[in-house]
Amino acid sequence: MNLMRHVWVGGAGALIALPFGASAELMIVGNDQKVTWDDAGQQVLSAPGEDTISIVDIGADPGNPKIIASLDLMNSIFGPPTNVAITPDEKLALAANAMSWVEEGGAWKPAPDNKLYVIDLESDPPALLDTVEVGQQPSGMAINAAGDLALIANRAGNSISVVSIDGKEVAHVGEVDMGGQVAAVAITADGTRALAAKFPEHKVALLAIDGQNVTYDGQDIPVGLWPYNVAITPDGTLALTADNGNAGTSDGHVDTVSVIDLEADPPRVIDKVVVGDAPEGLAISPTGEIAVAILLNGSAGVPKDAWFANPNGKVVVLAIDGKEVTRAGEVEVGGLPEGVVFSKDGSHLYVGNYTDSDVSVLEVDGTTVTDTGQTLQLPGQPGSMRGSHP
Repeated sequence: MNLMRHVWVGGAGALIALPFGASAELMIVGNDQKVTWDDAGQQVLSAPGEDTISIVDIGADPGNPKIIASLDLMNSIFGPPTNVAITPDEKLALAANAMSWVEEGGAWKPAPDNKLYVIDLESDPPALLDTVEVGQQPSGMAINAAGDLALIANRAGNSISVVSIDGKEVAHVGEVDMGGQVAAVAITADGTRALAAKFPEHKVALLAIDGQNVTYDGQDIPVGLWPYNVAITPDGTLALTADNGNAGTSDGHVDTVSVIDLEADPPRVIDKVVVGDAPEGLAISPTGEIAVAILLNGSAGVPKDAWFANPNGKVVVLAIDGKEVTRAGEVEVGGLPEGVVFSKDGSHLYVGNYTDSDVSVLEVDGTTVTDTGQTLQLPGQPGSMRGSHP
């Protein structure tokens, strides 16, 4: 959604809930305390200084995740909930801050930022290691399976930043001109291709990857209206897009997930699955059996008396059988759900509820997803979430 996120680094903001170990399975959460909405659905922009990025252990007890550290770093809800990522070896976390905060005439407003925070997860506690400058308004991000390359979609920069990862050395090595705004990016498991959501153009761009050489030849795939997120199945045969339908907010009308056949030459949309109002968060299970689309569902950013206003968002479950994707169910979660993460074994699902400042914990059994009733309270409003896998 066009929102923001939070983070803490040491000092009074530090929080260690349990010992950090190499065997931990981690999740990163970007919390934004600067943006809320009034009853008319208008944004209320507050002073900066309370954003945090939380590192969460979801491996020791998947049904009861624990915060192991929170860092005082600026984060932004503006953009899809994929501006954070963890390397596959869980040694580093990356967090791109889309928006800086500018005071003007006694009021605060956002302006494009270009900061990529590098967090050392092996430090005790996890700590900020470096800050790297990338493109303007860095938003959706992806790290390849090899863990040596990250791509970042820059909404104001109309580009993809190419970032190298060598151990704990992270460097900005180049920009790919996309000819228009891109919001999110995903990399295939074999690391040879990427897809970038061209949000205002209602298309997905295809990129080729050869080492650190990333190229775009102008090949686009038309998808649904306002694609804000993209994900690729573990076997690389399909890609899904979350077609938001209304430029990042709810409007009460049903929207779709587009299904792209990546084995076709050229890749093409083979289906669109109706999911509901304003999908934004999107993830595919590491098992490849299901995907989930997270619906804003009129739960924030709309007038309280609007006909489509709702207190809570939804998780829509999509069953994947070969190249057939079908709607398999839905689960209600909290207010303005944004980010979503599967556990590595696919047994649990975590959904960040922005207006509730918490994470819903759900269990997964095949294509059945159920709410455990367990939540993780966060130090701020979660605008983004990622694990150590796509």
